[in-house]
Amino acid sequence: MPKGIFILYVLVTLWAIGSIILHGSRATKSLSWLLTVMVIPFGGPLLYYLFGVNRRKFRFFRLQQTEKRKLYNENYNQLESSEEAAEIADPKYSKLSKLIKENCFFSAYANNKVMIFNDGKETFDAIFKAIEKAEKFIHLQYYIFEKGEISDRFYVLLEEKIKEGVEVRLIYDAVGSFSFKDKTIKKFKKIGVKAYPTMPLRFGNLLFTLNYRNHRKIVIVDGLVGFIGGVNVSDKYITKTGLGIWKDMHLQIEGPAVDSIHRVFIKDYHFASDEELLLNEKYLPKNPSKGTSSIQIVTSGPDSKQPAVMQQYIAMMNSATKSIFIANPYFIPGTTVLQAVKIAALSGIKVSLLIPGESDSIMAKYSMFSSFEELLEVGVNIYLRDDFSHSKVILIDEEVASIGSGNFDHRSFEHNFEANALVYDKDVVEKICTEFKSYFDTNDTIDYETFKNRSILRKFLEGLAKFFSPLL
Repeated sequence: MPKGIFILYVLVTLWAIGSIILHGSRATKSLSWLLTVMVIPFGGPLLYYLFGVNRRKFRFFRLQQTEKRKLYNENYNQLESSEEAAEIADPKYSKLSKLIKENCFFSAYANNKVMIFNDGKETFDAIFKAIEKAEKFIHLQYYIFEKGEISDRFYVLLEEKIKEGVEVRLIYDAVGSFSFKDKTIKKFKKIGVKAYPTMPLRFGNLLFTLNYRNHRKIVIVDGLVGFIGGVNVSDKYITKTGLGIWKDMHLQIEGPAVDSIHRVFIKDYHFASDEELLLNEKYLPKNPSKGTSSIQIVTSGPDSKQPAVMQQYIAMMNSATKSIFIANPYFIPGTTVLQAVKIAALSGIKVSLLIPGESDSIMAKYSMFSSFEELLEVGVNIYLRDDFSHSKVILIDEEVASIGSGNFDHRSFEHNFEANALVYDKDVVEKICTEFKSYFDTNDTIDYETFKNRSILRKFLEGLAKFFSPLL
């Protein structure tokens, strides 16, 4: 190696090691990055620079937009729905509700109507039906908005509504919706859709934004009907792939909680478009009572002072007295959340984990399986679905449910902008539980003794993936 290149290699490696030691957020994650930096010449420091720098602590790398978003919270966090916040009477959940309010500025609101959808077809049929009835505006936000049959249906329907005078706004993640660009985006803009990418990959900010993604999936129609959950705009939900047709859970909400969901969109749209701030009565109308469910919206992202989704999940598990049901395609919880799951199981609470047997990510699959032996040992029930479920659901005591975009992994807890809906309604949650339990009878459960005797190669791959799991 030429002397100049060797000196450069030493300098960038020492910089990366020093930064990891000074600004690392967790010992396990820091050790993983140290190994990556030392094992992969030049590539290791570059990966750390792109994905590992703790920008919350390292002032030089803080995103200007993130600082502006924090200022936005200071200016507008006192804006409340026109409806009075709901009192969560059960002391088990009142602490949870207060935590979410302190972290995310959203209260729980009563008198909402909730509809549950368990797959993409149901979800899109309901979304298109709501859009057809739109009179004023349609607001869409997706992590993945990709070319295909579903996006074509959106195009035709949105074109019709724009001709009727309905305003249409769309924000999409620049990485997740990478195929939604050039001619495709121009086609939507040509018919009058105000479309903008969130955290766009542009020269000058690529190294600062690549690791922060907007993972939310939200639709708002006239400020009166809202959709939130895990379903992206992708034909994977209606057409067979190598993993079959993807399954996912999504919610349609009508009532005061729609105001909270819409405020999430309004904030993201403001920073994506750098245009209007839609905080007025036209876009935030008074939402009449529609049902009996109390709902609270949970959000988190790089602009959050606390890892709100992670704290939400831990608080939910800590409130359980009977059962915890978790469905997630990327169950890579990290030490803190993993201990919360184990404590619950060892305390006599029935803990059941439902994950897909196959994954769209080999690294994620082996990372998930790497924690199963210690979970099975303490009595956690683990079921493998024979299809690919993308749902992100946690149910507590069959009384409270969270459905949204937040996974059980470091990316959702620390790097992504996420949005969940907390449903405090036993009747609604029982319906979700019925769907959940149906998979217990039709899918394989992992036996502890059998799993312990898996091959050495399998254990090695799991151990390797586990070591790098903090980087996922």
